[in-house]
Amino acid sequence: MVYKKITLIGKSDESFDAAADDAIDRAKDTLENVYWAEVKEFGVEIASVEDRQYQAEVEVAFELED
Repeated sequence: MVYKKITLIGKSDESFDAAADDAIDRAKDTLENVYWAEVKEFGVEIASVEDRQYQAEVEVAFELED
């Protein structure tokens, strides 16, 4: 088996957890054979939004097909 890892950045107006879920849900909806995800970093955008926008950088691994 060979796996590929990609980095996604999820965002949410609610929380860091919701931001991580945003990235993981998107990966599961658009990729096949998703095996795991690792949250690498959190951040908050405050400059260009009215309220805080929580961000989570998530590394997702999925198996490549033969």
